[in-house]
Amino acid sequence: MSRRYELKPAARPKGALHYAGLLNEEQQAVVEAGGGPILVIAGAGSGKTRTLTWRVARLLHEGAAPESILLLTFTNKAAREMLRRVEEVARTDTRQLWGGTFHHVAHRVLREHAPALGYAKGYSILDREDAKDVMSAAIADCGLAVGARRFPKADVVVDLVSMAVNTQTPLAEVLADQRPQFLPLADDVLRVARRYAERKQAINAMDFDDLLMNWKVLLVEHEPVRRLLAERFQHVLVDEYQDTNKLQGDVVDLLAGANRNLCVVGDDAQCIYGFRGAHFQNILGFEERYPDARRFDLTVNYRSTPQILELANASIAYNVKQFEKALTSVRPDGALPALVPCRDVQQQAEFVAQRILELRDEGVPLPEMCVLYRAHHHAMEIQFELARRGIPFVVRSGVRFFEAAHIKDVLAHLRFAQNPGDELALKRALRLAPGIGSATADAVWSALAARRRGGEGGVDELLSPDVAGHVPPKGRAGYRRLCDLLRKLARAPTSDLPGEAIELVLAEGYEERLKAEFVNADSRLEDLRQLAEYARGYEGTEAFLSEIALLSELSAETVSEGVEPDEKLVLSSVHQAKGLEWRAVFLVWLADGRFPSAQALRDRDGEEEERRLFYVACTRAKDELYLCFPIMAAPRDRERVVLKASRFVEELPGEPPVYERWQLDEPAAVPALPAANDPAALPSGVAGTEGARVIPLLFGKAPEPRPPAGGEGPGPDDPEGGDDVPF
Repeated sequence: MSRRYELKPAARPKGALHYAGLLNEEQQAVVEAGGGPILVIAGAGSGKTRTLTWRVARLLHEGAAPESILLLTFTNKAAREMLRRVEEVARTDTRQLWGGTFHHVAHRVLREHAPALGYAKGYSILDREDAKDVMSAAIADCGLAVGARRFPKADVVVDLVSMAVNTQTPLAEVLADQRPQFLPLADDVLRVARRYAERKQAINAMDFDDLLMNWKVLLVEHEPVRRLLAERFQHVLVDEYQDTNKLQGDVVDLLAGANRNLCVVGDDAQCIYGFRGAHFQNILGFEERYPDARRFDLTVNYRSTPQILELANASIAYNVKQFEKALTSVRPDGALPALVPCRDVQQQAEFVAQRILELRDEGVPLPEMCVLYRAHHHAMEIQFELARRGIPFVVRSGVRFFEAAHIKDVLAHLRFAQNPGDELALKRALRLAPGIGSATADAVWSALAARRRGGEGGVDELLSPDVAGHVPPKGRAGYRRLCDLLRKLARAPTSDLPGEAIELVLAEGYEERLKAEFVNADSRLEDLRQLAEYARGYEGTEAFLSEIALLSELSAETVSEGVEPDEKLVLSSVHQAKGLEWRAVFLVWLADGRFPSAQALRDRDGEEEERRLFYVACTRAKDELYLCFPIMAAPRDRERVVLKASRFVEELPGEPPVYERWQLDEPAAVPALPAANDPAALPSGVAGTEGARVIPLLFGKAPEPRPPAGGEGPGPDDPEGGDDVPF
């Protein structure tokens, strides 16, 4: 005998949702907006997460089934946090609500419908390493793993195919745009990509990009599946919409095409990931694709002082392609942002380190301060200075500069040329040569070491038959090239010119290796060129290498008295800092050609994305913002280069002033900035220092700030570090 028992959905709470006083008028308008397409332009620090949370809660409260709501985010953590908040405010079970990243939701959909695309149930998902292995096998299948002509490594081809899929662009066009050096191999690259797809299908596997692409194929080519998903997802909400790529944008439009209950939330002014494939037109052209869409702006900022927002608003106003808006602050007035021209990158680093120590003494913890930069190598001198002063730091944009593999690779060549007894340096350089592995490197070193014991173990002995004879035939060409390079590095004048030595390593094969083997070859090259500039400031290669070795040993964990061991300053690229905030932000290297980058200035769209990047950087600051740039760059060909202040600084209005100019004042023994009455000595945009705040720059703890030049009384008070206003 059996008995049937009916499970009923959990009772929903009765009564109205109580958010009076918890939302501002702009947020409440979004929460209460009815169905249809909705575009929410959510400015920085305007409480978009809170707004989305209450909108989902309102849908549930008014009778929407949890399983009919789809919430797409860019991290699963963001989705979990939002659903947790929904449960708190709506007092209902959200486990049936569909929430997560695009890839997470795609996988859930494909678990049901992948057989329609020819996949067996239980398909595998390839992570990055798995995809690399399959691509390596595809390259080998096509007979391109070895040969006289260097074929791009599997990592690079995976990245090219991924960009083509996510931007919905032909692979040949992506190759021409991103890796033009491989254009002669275009047919081979396309052949490998096809073989890669065949291998994945054969092993019943998809990579992350296949998840999205196959989701789109289901929606486009399988009408029953599209109708089923349209019926299931009555409400579609998308967070960080400005970061969606073309493929994600297409999926969203296909999903919402039937019901049109689509709410997208984003900020066009924070669209900064074009290099990753983000499609700016998704958000900018939303109202064209949905003529009946209603637009809501969230412009009340709970993070930054009015002075910081005034500068950010003034900057982003120069962009043509945007939704015009101006952020307003609920915070009390603070100090004007500071523009800090520095003599060179070393003085810039000294200022940042000194001011950080002062702020810490004033009660700002190190984790509440951040140094932001456009490119990873812009933090090199600052990392040196922080280590010298014992200030602990964590690098969010990658590993510490001198721990990066490409930096260590190049320096290994210089180290061995200076010291032929450096076993580790020689072995590292040898393993970089084509056809030479660890066993060969060990054998070559053993033979060279035997010669050293006989007094003949220099660079020239690498070509001796008893040493070179350990290299197999496939590695001989690369070995000979390496030996020739090391001999050049060991001889004058290159042996005493570390900057030129680094450039020579690049020119003699390492640049070619980077472009063939690394997906981020361009940024690695910039790191090395910045390292070469820095090295030119040393009298010789030995002094340069010794300084690096000593600083590498300085532990940033042992810090000044009174600092907790786990308290660390944050160093981050602006791209990595999006969505984060700090009480004090130092934005460095604000020189034209560096920020904005020279490469981005090739067209108007590139310049506008760089300005959005500057806007994102400024709006990370809550209380204090320092805009720093060096006036002089390191010498090239023994001539120093004068840098021009970033156009994003130059174009800011002078009246009313949106920043305060600081003039760094050094002890008399150290050359100071050009005199205030010599405007020609400063780059355009910072000429003249009348009324500038004069900051004594010392080695160690600085005295109290002096009054401005001219004796007009004390400068502005330091900003008060008030608590955040809940959003």
